[in-house]
This record gives sequence, C-alpha cells and structure tokens, in this order.
Amino acid sequence: MYNPRFEKEAFKKEVESNVKHLFRKTVKEATPQQLFQAVSYAVKEAIIDDWIATQRQYDKDDPKIVYYMSMEFLLGRALGNNLINMTAYTEVKEALDEMGIDLNAIEDQEPDPALGNGGLGRLAACFLDSLASLGYAAYGCGIRYRYGMFKQKIENGYQVETPDNWLKDGNPFELRRPEYAKEVRFGGNIRVEYDNQTGDIRFKQENYESVMAVPYDYPIVGYNNHVVNTLRIWDAEPIVDFQLESFDRGDYHKAVEQQNLAKTIVEVLYPNDNHYAGKELRLKQQYFFVSASLQAAVAKYKRKHDDIHKLYEKMTVQMNDTHPTVAVAELMRILLDEENLGWDEAWEITTKVCAYTNHTIMAEALEKWPIDLFSRLLPRVYQIIQEIDRRFIEQIRAMYPGDENKVKSMAILRDGQVKMAHLAIVAGYSVNGVARLHTEILKKQELKDFYQMMPQKFNNKTNGITQRRFLMHGNPLLADWVTEKLGTKDWITDLSLMSGLKPLADDPKACQEFMDIKYKNKERLAKYILEHNGIEVDPRSIFDVQVKRLHEYKRQLLNIMHVMYLYNQIKEHPEKHFFPRTFIFGAKASAGYIRAKQIIKLINSVADVINNDRSINGKIKVVFIEDYRVSNAEMIFAAADVSEQISTASKEASGTGNMKFMLNGAPTLGTMDGANVEIVEEVGIENAFIFGLSSDEVINFEQNGGYNPWDIYNSDPDVRKVVDQLVNGTYSNGDTKMYRDLYNSLLNTKGGNRADMYFILKDFRAYAEAQEKVGAAYEDKERWAKMALLNAACCGKFSSDRTIQEYVDDIWKLDKVTVEVNNEVSED
Repeated sequence: MYNPRFEKEAFKKEVESNVKHLFRKTVKEATPQQLFQAVSYAVKEAIIDDWIATQRQYDKDDPKIVYYMSMEFLLGRALGNNLINMTAYTEVKEALDEMGIDLNAIEDQEPDPALGNGGLGRLAACFLDSLASLGYAAYGCGIRYRYGMFKQKIENGYQVETPDNWLKDGNPFELRRPEYAKEVRFGGNIRVEYDNQTGDIRFKQENYESVMAVPYDYPIVGYNNHVVNTLRIWDAEPIVDFQLESFDRGDYHKAVEQQNLAKTIVEVLYPNDNHYAGKELRLKQQYFFVSASLQAAVAKYKRKHDDIHKLYEKMTVQMNDTHPTVAVAELMRILLDEENLGWDEAWEITTKVCAYTNHTIMAEALEKWPIDLFSRLLPRVYQIIQEIDRRFIEQIRAMYPGDENKVKSMAILRDGQVKMAHLAIVAGYSVNGVARLHTEILKKQELKDFYQMMPQKFNNKTNGITQRRFLMHGNPLLADWVTEKLGTKDWITDLSLMSGLKPLADDPKACQEFMDIKYKNKERLAKYILEHNGIEVDPRSIFDVQVKRLHEYKRQLLNIMHVMYLYNQIKEHPEKHFFPRTFIFGAKASAGYIRAKQIIKLINSVADVINNDRSINGKIKVVFIEDYRVSNAEMIFAAADVSEQISTASKEASGTGNMKFMLNGAPTLGTMDGANVEIVEEVGIENAFIFGLSSDEVINFEQNGGYNPWDIYNSDPDVRKVVDQLVNGTYSNGDTKMYRDLYNSLLNTKGGNRADMYFILKDFRAYAEAQEKVGAAYEDKERWAKMALLNAACCGKFSSDRTIQEYVDDIWKLDKVTVEVNNEVSED
C-alpha cells in the first residue's frame, strides 16, 4: 500500500471521527449510508494529498493537457475503484472488518453517478482511468446532471422512467470550485462596433440571458502511481439568485426565472428531443459545458503563458462524438472576441487544438440543428460557423471545380441545418473511428467525400476497457487466479501479459479452476436475480447474456424471437434433448423511443409465459435485469457464459461490452461487426460463434435492394410461427394489437423505413444454427473450458491503456508525468 494515510489505526480513527463530526454518532449507531460517507471521506483525505501533489507536478513540468469533452461519463461507483487504484483495498477491508464494518455492504450504499448512459460514457470513464494510470495530464469535461437519464423500473413488463436522484445524500468525492466559475450566455443579439482609427471590427452580444457555470471536481485516481487527474463537471447556477423586488410585487415566477433557467440545464441527460423545447435544451446543455470548459482551459493556459498563439502546444481538445463539436466555434469566438486575434490566426490555433472521435454511422447521432434554433440561441457562434462554412465551400470549389454535388454533401450549413459532424471534420486536426471496420466504413461510405479531400486526418483507434474495474474490481476471484498463474501483478497495467495464460488452455486442472471461478460468479448473479427479480435460475445452465443500450440495430428483438422459437421447439418436441439456458437481458430504452420500449415489454411478456410454464422443466428461463448500470454490469460480465454481440453488421461502431465479456472468459456469439472482427482475429474463429450477413452484404442490400422479408416468412414455417405469435395474443393475453408495430416493422415497408430494416428475419436461421453450436460446445466441458480460458488469455489488445497510448502517440503528443509526493499545496 503506497499511501501512509492508510496506516491502519490512523485510518480507523479517521472513520470514527468522520462518523462523529458528520452525523453526531458512533460507528455502532451509524446507518450503512453514513458509514459509506465516513469511509469515503477518509479515503478522499488520502486522495487529496496525491491530487495536490499531481497538480504541483503539473505546475512544475508544464505538460500539454488533453481536455476530453463528453456529454457522458459513466463512472460507476468510486469507493472500491479508488481503493484498488490506490493499492489499498485489502488493507482497508481488514481495517473495516476489525471495526465490524463490511466493505462490500458499504460499497453497495454508493449510488452509481448518473452522469452517463451507454457505451459512449463508459468509454470516456475508461479513458480517464487509463490517462491517470499511464501518467498523462488530462481533464474530463462534462455536466453534473442532477438526475442523469433516469432510473429504470419495470412495472407490468413496461419500462417506467423515474428520476435518478443520485445526489440526495451528497457526493463525498467531489469538490465544489466556485473560484473557477464561468459565465455562459445564450440568445440576444450581436452589435457590431467599428474602430475608425484601427479599422478593427468588434462583435458584442447584447440582451442575452446567462447562467453561471460552477465546476465540481471529481478525482480520477491512477493505478499505484500517485497521479490524480480531474473530471470537471459543471453545475449551473443563476447569475442573479433571487429577485426580491419581483417577489414583493407578487410576480413570483419572475422572481425565480433565473434559478429555473440554470436548474433546467443540468437537470437530466439527453432530454427527450422529439419536440422543439427538448432540442433547444440539448443544444443549451452542449454549449453550456463546452463554453465553460474552454473558458477555463484558456484561462489556465494564460496564467503561465503570455503568447496565446502557442495555445496548441499546451492543450488539445478531444471531442467525444458530435455532442461537444460546438467547441470548434466557441474556441474561435474566445480567440476572436476575447483575445482579439484575426481570423487566420484564430483558425490556425483552433485547427491545431480540436480533434474529433466519431462513434457511430447511425445518421441520428450525427447531430444536425435547425438553423433557426441554433442562430437564435447562439447568435455569435452561428456567425462564426457561417464564416467557416463560407471559406470551406470556397476550398471545395477550388479543389473540385464545377462539382456542386460535393458542396451539397459536405457543406456545414445545408437544408436549413447546422451539420455538426461536418464542422468537426473541417476544423479537427484528427478524425478517428473506434474500430477498424467502423473507420473503413466511414472512409468508404458515410464520410467518403471528406476522406477523399483530407485523407491525412483520418485514423482508427480501436476502443478498449480498463481491466482495473472490469477484472480486478468486478471479478476478484479471477483477478487473483490470473496473478497467481502469471506470477505477477503487472497485467494490471499491461494487459498484453494475459497471453501468458494461453498454455493453460491445455492444462485440465487450470481449465477446471477457471470454470469453478465462473460457477461461483454465476451463483453470485443467481442470488442477485432471485433478490431483484424473484426468479430462480440454475447456475449450471448456460448464462446467455445480452446487456447494452436498447436499440433496434443491436437486435435484442432477434434474441427474444429466437427464445420464442426455442420455446416452440421444446413444446413441440418435449422428448428432444435440450441443455438448459438462462437468457439474461439488461437494457434501457431512451424515453422517447417507442419501439425500443415495446421490445422491453415483449422480453418481459415472453419471460412471464416461459418462466411460469412448468411443463418445460426449467429448460429455459428469461430474465430482464432492471436498471442496468456499471455496478450490476461488473457482476453480470463475471458470470456470463455467452456474450451476445448480434448487431446488424456495419451498424455497431465498436462495442465495448464485447471486450468486458471476453476479459471475463465468455466467448462471443455475434456478427462480424464493430470490434467483434478484431476479437475474432485475436482469439481465433474457432473460439467464437460467428453468424449472419457481412457488413458488405448489408450495405449492398441497403443500396441496391434484393431482400424481401416476406420470402422468408412464406418459406420458413418456424419463422412464420414466431412472427405470427407477435400478433396472435400468445404473449399478450390475447391482445392482438400490443406488438402489431413490431410485426409490421419486420414485414411491411412504412414511410422511409424498409421492412425488416435490421435484417432480423434474414439472419434468423444463421443465428439459430450458431446457437445450436453454442449448446453443443458447452456440453463438451473440456472444449468449452478451453474456449473460455482462451478468450480471457487473448484479450490483451482490448485494454483502454493500449487505446490511450495510441491516442497519445498518434494524435495528442503528450508527455508522461511522474508525481513525486510531499506536502506543499498547489492551485487548480
């Protein structure tokens, strides 16, 4: 244990003192939540020493800093992860045991911070962990959401969204930093001022409304290196707190309108944007945290440097998907209007600072804003984008004379919209995809014109995950086994060492130990399912798991329709041998995404029918885990036998759940999509179950037609039976309309949406055959154990440490910092 703060007796005294001073209680009287707070504050005390030392080292070394801007940071619980990275978990557990406190129970008191939703946010969290563990200077920049997206409850099979009030007991690890607050302005008009003497033109925003962005700093602890970086999440507060004069006049709404403006901005992640007010709020959120972060970053640079022209030598901004891409124009605004630079100077700096990660080829995520909304809400930023667009169109026309189709497809302002991905590509010095296949599709399809014009910008950075959370913390039994077998803990910071386990795949004793650990993890998950779902599942059955955001392209519908098919087979052929399966789902659907919510209802309806049919003797169980999040995900990955990665080929940019399953020894059942392609390369196709159309085949059908789902419906009676069961009342208590929309989506073209847009029926047979192979392989215990162990042994490439090192080497060009520990104090 590296921190003298964790001298056992001193630590115990600190916990006792915290309980006393925070809650006026003794340890015996304190509630579990109060004990969590007291322990967390004791741990934070030690973290702060290193946080101060890290900032002092940064002051001394003056390294280049990456500002990682993201709408989401899906961190997971902090206490256990911090203790692991401080190499203090065992000692603290012992100290608390002596006090009669169970660390596991205390960890369960911590709510998951509601700062993200899906893979995008979890990737950002893994990246921050790796940046700190590798010793690079970084700030995460985001929003301190009061309620996150939502807490998911399942009522009568339906998803019900309830507020995720994660801050109700306070957040012991955060620090409020009001001294670094920044004003952020919306709306109003722009007044142009001419200076007759110098000929300069100045732009002044007037009649705007504004909020104060107040930062809360959250420590990101590096592994065993004293580095503590910062996630800076911004809260919004009113500039004028309360208008007493309006209140006294009886105009109570006016008295608190500033408070309401501020409150609304940070209330929820991804407010429903099916309406204009929702779109406006999303754009406000994006500009709010981007503007505050850039103002703070430029101010930090200026405290030590006089020449703003060299800003790019000391800072780089990585825009995590299109949400933060307004950063391009906002940095231009700061340089033009506040630093008084000329256009060319400002543009040169901006295009050396900003870099863009594209996370999807789904058009819905390549954000486009209505010009009328954008120009009204961000008038000066819009003027700057107009000028960027004008100059870029000139470049296109110079490079491709007479080719107005190029202008049409590449312009930033087009069809009444501001195209944010185009802005990011035009201004960014780097544009990266997140898996090799994804990057190739961007270059050849979605962003083809941009790639042809500026190929030097494009590169691939295959995503990764942090083994410290998803193996050390999530699966301590396997982590200890890996350390014992490798004879070193170095895999914790160098996952490529996992390849040293490969020879053990031919060692029956090692394989048995590996599967014994898997069984214990399955028992742990079975206990969780019984407690939370009231369903008894058999740990000896195959745990077939699909946990991820609910979206049609991820094809949870294919999975549940296959379960319906298996159920039909068992009912029709009860004598047929069938190895028991437990199908586990976990997914949130966006509040406004009606079809995704219907799929959740279908999964739960199928579960109700199958789980209550005693005639099948428990051969199939279906479980939908409510409120899927990082803390229950860790338990799920550790227990999974089969990793369902069945997206329509060409749709999933990368996926990272696939890597977490692999790390924990679950073979992939999937399509050749996203990072599955690279997983199969590493582990060998014989150690995965691959099926379905290729990305080229999917793209060909999309562009040229040639697929009619009615052909499959009419020619395959098993498929027809399953599809008909959506509308014959089998899973809806006789209601033939409940799943009519899902039925229609598979068979009938409606509006611009092709029938079976995600090729569920087309891939159905191939999927069923792959599932049969899974069953056969699982029953061959030796073969399965070898496959499972090899998946863990071959996962070295998929550490976020490797990904971050590639970003550093190829894009950011950062220098490593070594923190020397003593006790002076530093700013920031």
